[in-house]
Amino acid sequence: MISEQMRRMPRSSTRPELAIRRALHRSGLRFRVNFRGLPGRPDVAFTKARLAVFVDGCFWHMCPAHVRLPKNNRAWWVAKLEANVARDQEKDRRLAELGWLSVHVWEHEDPVSASERIAVLWSELRRVPRLERPI
Repeated sequence: MISEQMRRMPRSSTRPELAIRRALHRSGLRFRVNFRGLPGRPDVAFTKARLAVFVDGCFWHMCPAHVRLPKNNRAWWVAKLEANVARDQEKDRRLAELGWLSVHVWEHEDPVSASERIAVLWSELRRVPRLERPI
């Protein structure tokens, strides 16, 4: 039953993700969507700036402000969600090794302010030559 529900959940182009992408596009930034060439397949990737953006759901990635664990089968859910967080940290580490910066945006964040934060990072990364970037 749970696996059926999880299978039906969208993996990409969720409502928060689309809102962030619209805000980024309105600000004049162009990007790749669900870029397969990188660890974790970022929701939004700025290839020239080497900036990977992930739009994380509060439940699935254990947002500190909104984490609420289910009461039924609690041990299983805790293990599942902690594994998600560990996988996020591992993909961020792997991206850093490749010279990419990872940015995580929570689904509850305002898309406009999140896109402004991303635009500032994009601008800063475009100014710094690749050889000088910390890895």
